[in-house]
Amino acid sequence: MDVDLLHPSPVEEAQKHKLKRLVQSPNSYFMDVKCPGCLQITTVFSHAESVVLCGSCNAMLCQPTGGIARLTEGCSFRKKQD
Repeated sequence: MDVDLLHPSPVEEAQKHKLKRLVQSPNSYFMDVKCPGCLQITTVFSHAESVVLCGSCNAMLCQPTGGIARLTEGCSFRKKQD
């Protein structure tokens, strides 16, 4: 057997289902989204199930899809670290 089951490569781990990984971990994350109009930063869940609006200017930041929420054009984001 040529595959090392105790030390899988990070590429292989990322391709596996979230429950089949060596250490189970979710695919979702929180992210900071910057509003293109007023440049205010809002925290948004990656798999949001409702429309997220900016707190100050009421611009739409992201809209839900079947899985990961789709960001509005012009919005920039970064993943939040633990």
